[in-house]
Amino acid sequence: MTATHAFWLAGRQATGDETFEVHNSYDGRLVGTVAVPTEAQVEEAVAAAHAVVDEFAATPAHVRAKALNHVADRLTERTEEIARLISAENGKPIKWARGEVGRAVSVFRFAAEEARRWNSGEAQRLDTDQGGTGRLALTRRIPKGVVLGIAPFNFPLNLSAHKVAPAIAVGAPIILKPAPATPISSLILGELLAETDLPAGSWSVLTVPNDRMPALVQDERLPVISFTGSGPVGYAIMDSVPRKHCTLELGGNGAAVVLADWASEQDLDWAATRIATFSNYQGGQSCISVQRVIADAAVYDRLLPKIVAAVEAQVTGDPADDATDVGPLVSEDAAQRVEAWVNEAVTAGASLLAGGKRDGATYAPTVLADVPADVTISCEEVFGPVLTVKKVDGETEAFAAVNDSKYGLQAGVFTHDLQTAFRAHRELEVGGVVVGDVPSYRADQMPYGGAKQSGVGREGVRYAMDDYTYERVLVLTGLAL
Repeated sequence: MTATHAFWLAGRQATGDETFEVHNSYDGRLVGTVAVPTEAQVEEAVAAAHAVVDEFAATPAHVRAKALNHVADRLTERTEEIARLISAENGKPIKWARGEVGRAVSVFRFAAEEARRWNSGEAQRLDTDQGGTGRLALTRRIPKGVVLGIAPFNFPLNLSAHKVAPAIAVGAPIILKPAPATPISSLILGELLAETDLPAGSWSVLTVPNDRMPALVQDERLPVISFTGSGPVGYAIMDSVPRKHCTLELGGNGAAVVLADWASEQDLDWAATRIATFSNYQGGQSCISVQRVIADAAVYDRLLPKIVAAVEAQVTGDPADDATDVGPLVSEDAAQRVEAWVNEAVTAGASLLAGGKRDGATYAPTVLADVPADVTISCEEVFGPVLTVKKVDGETEAFAAVNDSKYGLQAGVFTHDLQTAFRAHRELEVGGVVVGDVPSYRADQMPYGGAKQSGVGREGVRYAMDDYTYERVLVLTGLAL
């Protein structure tokens, strides 16, 4: 019998009156039992965070940087343990889970660096106009207040880090709410933060059930909401709090475009391998996984069999096995939904070239061609190991196909032509264009976010720090400039 995992209330461990269980979706075993905070405990955490706003904002930069570096150091020391936990919680193959821990280490390191140089201010002479003689403006950024960070299940550690680390870096208290399917990975951050000297109340990790979140979202003492998850939930949050600042990192149906100049066997082998890998990594449960391949007719017939072979070579199995490329989805319900969408497409006339089979929560890596434009899998985010392939004639048609979506997170464009790369950057309605690779590349320090229904605002450590703060101007008068 596993011990109950406590949540973190204003920097200390606590348990409530209720618990819930977390199970491994691959074999059903119990991963852990997690305590649920009472309404009174949630109120205590919110009140503590609100009360410490001014104190935390005034904390010296070196204190915040030291805390952030400590978390990075401890994550590094505990990499294998935490990777095993991530893999057990959400079914992520262990090799990808190790990578997630490494990325979280980088996020905290980047945040520590930014904390040291953050908010030095920008000086601006105002005597460029006669009325500003003897005046100088100093502009600094000030935290907007407490951040409510709502993390998803697919990257339970790293996307929690993307909420927590920027908040600490700017001195904004944060309440982190992890996904119910994967809370223990987020609670690890609480263990590490508890080892630092950050003020009590400056952080909490609360395992609040989803059905109790509306009251927390609408609490006026939490003026900033950072949410990563599905579009319907994200926009429901934004609609319910129109006066709050919301950063929403939502869904996508990432396109990889392969153009006519990407034509050598080496080029096509590389594209096929990258497409196969990143349509299936995390079981396809990534907002920037490859869901659509849009290939020029000049390379389509040679590329398609390479993609199918590369997808069929993906090893599906126990996520705890180092050899496994593709583990289960987060739940059997998720796999059943993917199965239904694929069956709908095949019934409507799509060609099933690989996969298409479900075993419990595991869905085989799948390739579809000739997919009708009006079926669900063409219009929505599948969030599973399924890839559709489409033939187009030329760059203009390819780019139009990318944009023919309500989503716009990232796109990959396989081309050697610099002019084409710049046209893609100008024309594609997405938050990021990756040239020479799939859309699934994300560096944790770069701005990351979407256009259209893929979200609002940007993450990436420094960009999230901007989101959590506002500019405040100090005007000094009577100076001999």
